[in-house]
Amino acid sequence: MDSNSFRLNVSPNWVPPFQVEYLDMGSCHLGPSFPVWLQSQKNLQYLDFSNASISSHIPNWFWNISFNLQYLSLSHNQLQGQLPNSLNFSSPFLAQIDFSSNLFEGPIPFSIKGGHPIKHRNNLTGSIPSTINNCSGLIVLDLGNNNLSGMIPKSLGRLQLLQSLHLNDNKLLGELPSSFQNLSSLELLDLSYNELSGKVPSWIETAFINLVILNLRSNAFFGRLPDRLSNLSSLHVLDLAQNNLTGKIPATLVELKAMAQERNMDMYSLYHSGNGSRYDERLIVITKGQSLEYTRTLSLVVSIDLSDNNLSGEFPEGITKLSGLVFLNLSMNHIIGQIPGSISMLCQLSSLDLSSNKLSGTIPSSMSSLTFLGYLNLSNNNFSGKIPFTGQMTTFTELAFAGNPNLCGTPLVRKCQDEDLDKRQSALEDKIDGGYVDQWFYLSIGLGFVVGILVPYFVLAIRRSWCDAYFDFVDKIVKWLLFKRRVTYAKNHARRQ
Repeated sequence: MDSNSFRLNVSPNWVPPFQVEYLDMGSCHLGPSFPVWLQSQKNLQYLDFSNASISSHIPNWFWNISFNLQYLSLSHNQLQGQLPNSLNFSSPFLAQIDFSSNLFEGPIPFSIKGGHPIKHRNNLTGSIPSTINNCSGLIVLDLGNNNLSGMIPKSLGRLQLLQSLHLNDNKLLGELPSSFQNLSSLELLDLSYNELSGKVPSWIETAFINLVILNLRSNAFFGRLPDRLSNLSSLHVLDLAQNNLTGKIPATLVELKAMAQERNMDMYSLYHSGNGSRYDERLIVITKGQSLEYTRTLSLVVSIDLSDNNLSGEFPEGITKLSGLVFLNLSMNHIIGQIPGSISMLCQLSSLDLSSNKLSGTIPSSMSSLTFLGYLNLSNNNFSGKIPFTGQMTTFTELAFAGNPNLCGTPLVRKCQDEDLDKRQSALEDKIDGGYVDQWFYLSIGLGFVVGILVPYFVLAIRRSWCDAYFDFVDKIVKWLLFKRRVTYAKNHARRQ
């Protein structure tokens, strides 16, 4: 019955004359109160009340009938209050608990037993309980978009089967626990928008060999980037923006093998459970000047974002060999040097932001061949020379090139000196060409007049008989025209009388 806007109107005392094991009423209208009739169902194994317009508390009796559940989703409602201190699900086949996108408050339950994906995107407060390691079979843990604080517990590193960890958009402090080195199955790590600090640990290079997405955006990490991030051969997304990172961009980034492939794996269906339930992976990507959430199309995202740090050194030419790269953002750093002509090798590039650096030289003409490029920002640098305004480059406005005082040419208002010289030379050539045309025009008219008068004269002067015949013919024509005029005049005069 899911996804059909079905509205169930029954009395509060209604008792269903049946028992169900599988109940999927997602996107049906069941609220605003939590359905009391559910209390009679003793055999539930699958329950989906997501997006069901429920805006009350979860009654205590619900936890007494939920111990056999294999799937539970109460997401995208307006459920309120606190979750119980202990969530005990005895079923060994429990696939997923989803309480996300509600109005729950208070701490995370300190005791959660089971091996299943857990999603809590609410207003939960407090710290992450150290007892989280009780979920030894946990594959996905999503505690993003809450108000959690404190340090990440070391016990989290004991979840050795964990594949996806979302702790983003909280108020977590401290350094990454060294126990994370044990998370060898991890494929997604999203710790963005917290207050984490310290250096990006070098053990990431060897511990997370299966990592596909690494997002440490908007924290307080400092120091140099690890030299061997290239060991993350499965990495598709590297987002370290808005930190305090320093030093050069490692040249070894060229060895990120997954980014050098034009076809990428299907991230959307990475996480499956034994009973057919699936966790839908998601990721917020900042690109093209806006925040975009990717779910079903996440497999299309291949991105490097190192923006808003204190990185220096020359533009890493090796990065142009990552032909599968879709988004590249190195803006708001101190990068020097020139954009290499080999940038055209990034044939799938959709967004390129190199603004607010110290790049110089000319913009390579090869950029006009980047046919998928939909967003370009080269503003506030030291580029010079004429903009190669051809091909794909003609789709960008002056905003993409603003703040480069030595740049010229379309689409900027400032014209290049060689353009003015070319225009003056062209005008001079046109003037010269026009002068030649005028001279030949008048000369041809004069010659035609002379030939038209003199040639007949000489011919008639030499041939006397031709001359007499010619003038006799002219006399006849003149006499005939005078006769016709007299006849016409006589007729008109007679009509007037």
